[in-house]
Amino acid sequence: MIQESQVRIVEVDSSSDGQRLDNFLIRELKGVPKSRIYRMIRKGEVRIDKKRGKPETRLAPGAMVRIPPVRSAVRDEIPSPGKRLTATLRGSILEETEKFLVINKPTGLAVHGGSGIKIGLVEALRKIDPGWRNLDLVHRLDRDTSGCLIIAKDAKFTRAINQQLKSKTVKKTYLALVHGYWPDSLQESRVPLAKSVLLSGERMVKADPGGKTCLTNFEVLERFGDVATLIKARPITGRTHQIRVHCQYAGHPIVGDTKYRTANRSDFPVAVRRLCLHALEMTFDSLDGETRHRFVAPLDNTFNEIHNNLKNKYK
Repeated sequence: MIQESQVRIVEVDSSSDGQRLDNFLIRELKGVPKSRIYRMIRKGEVRIDKKRGKPETRLAPGAMVRIPPVRSAVRDEIPSPGKRLTATLRGSILEETEKFLVINKPTGLAVHGGSGIKIGLVEALRKIDPGWRNLDLVHRLDRDTSGCLIIAKDAKFTRAINQQLKSKTVKKTYLALVHGYWPDSLQESRVPLAKSVLLSGERMVKADPGGKTCLTNFEVLERFGDVATLIKARPITGRTHQIRVHCQYAGHPIVGDTKYRTANRSDFPVAVRRLCLHALEMTFDSLDGETRHRFVAPLDNTFNEIHNNLKNKYK
C-alpha cells in the first residue's frame, strides 16, 4: 500500500544536534527510498529555516526543517515487545547514561527488524521506554552472537563512536568456542574477505584474495582434548562475519555455527543450542576524551552450560 504525506515542519531537538540532514530525513521518512530523499534535497524541496541545505548540512537544535509531501510504502505497525522480552532486555542493560546504553545482547535476537523479522532489539527498546524512542544502533552483532552492544541516544554520540570505530579506538574482545585443537602458533589471521550472494539469495562472506583487508588476533584460553578450544578473538578490522570466517578458514569453525561450518559436526560430545560466539568486552573513550569506558558482558546460562559440560568431560 502506498501513502502520500503532507508538508511537515519538524523542529530539531537536542537529540539531533549536529546530525547530518540526510540522516535526519532517513529517520523521519521511514520507508522512503534514499534515492528519493537525496533528490528532494538536491531540488531544494527540503528547507532548513526556509533555506536550502545539502545532505551533509549539520542541524542545530531549534532549526525548523520543512519536509515536502512524499509517497512511501506503508509499513506494518511494529508490535510491542511482550512481557518476557521486555524483562529480558531491561535485565540485560549493563550501563545507561544520558548519551548511550550498553546492553548484553541475548543470542537469537536480531539487532533490528527486516527480512521477515517484525521486531528487533532496537525497535523493542524504543517501544519499552519513551526515553529510548530515538535510540540508534552504532554497530551490530550477528543475530546469534551475544554480548556487548552500544546503542546511542543522540546524534552527537553516534558521530563520536562512528569516528572511534573508524580510527579503531573502540576495542572489542570476543569469546569463541571452536572445533578442534587450536594451535598456540595461530595468533592472527589476515585473510581478506569478500561478500557474496548464493543462488538462494543467502548472503555469505568468504575468503578471497581480492577481498577487503582483515585482521583478527587470537589467544588460546582453554582446551578440551582435541575436540574443542576456547579462544579470545580480537577483531582489529570490523568486517561482516569476520571472526566466524577466519575461524572457518583456519579449519576450526565456531561450535554451533550452521552457516560457516566445514564438515558435519553432529558428533560433538555435548549438546549445543546456540552459536558459541560472545562479545565479552568493549572499551571506548568518553566524548570529552578524558576517560575510558570498559564494559564486560557475562556469558548466558546456555553458553556456560556448554562450557561446564566440556570441562566435566575433559578435566
